[in-house]
Amino acid sequence: MSILYLIIFFIFGLFMGSFYTVIGLRCPRHENFITNRSYCDNCKHTLSFIDMIPVLSFVMLGGKCRYCKKEIDPLSTYMELFTGILFALSYLIFGMSYELLIAFGIVSMLVIISVSDISYYIIPDEVLIFFIGYFIIVFALSNGFMSTFSNMLSGLVMFLIMYTVMLLGNFIFKKESLGGGDIKLMFVIGLVLSPLPSLFVIFFGSLMALPISIIILLRKKTKLVPFGPFLLIAFLFIYLTKMDTSMILNFLTLK
Repeated sequence: MSILYLIIFFIFGLFMGSFYTVIGLRCPRHENFITNRSYCDNCKHTLSFIDMIPVLSFVMLGGKCRYCKKEIDPLSTYMELFTGILFALSYLIFGMSYELLIAFGIVSMLVIISVSDISYYIIPDEVLIFFIGYFIIVFALSNGFMSTFSNMLSGLVMFLIMYTVMLLGNFIFKKESLGGGDIKLMFVIGLVLSPLPSLFVIFFGSLMALPISIIILLRKKTKLVPFGPFLLIAFLFIYLTKMDTSMILNFLTLK
């Protein structure tokens, strides 16, 4: 039965990954992603259902639009596969539990925000507000109101820490060092994790972002680096590995 659920969650993730890509591309442009039909980015032709089957449509069409024959951006296909794999992995780790719902939320945030931040250097407030509400509801159902209030305090602590980091960075570099979306994103991360694991998210995210930033600066095409995806990858890694405060303290003290 677990194999069947793995397949179901993988397929579910494929379809959700396609939808998340649409959200990530349309939300920063303030386009309706609920009722408006999907269309080809090149010829603007409305796509039919057969054009939007996750992964399969891209393969069957040879990576080209059925109507204008222009090449299709493979971003959606990559995100579909990415989401499907991570949904299945989340089920494998947590099974049917509230933790699985949290993991699904983190994966969903990762895909949506990665698409928007990489494409437009924007983390939409609407996306953050939605997931703040989502996580609060899941925590309230699973742990009760008082525990959820503690989670919210943790989120506030991380928001203030990240805001302080931004102020220091602005003072040192004499320009904007962090986007407002990254600061607000840390509230969401702190909401799910306690402060110490959340600090490790910043450390791991920065570690991953460093070589990418160096490559971008060397190429001199742009000095903008989307930090949100790196934070969310680190966030997901810590949550999936169930890394908690005691594990981190043992690691720091080499126990």
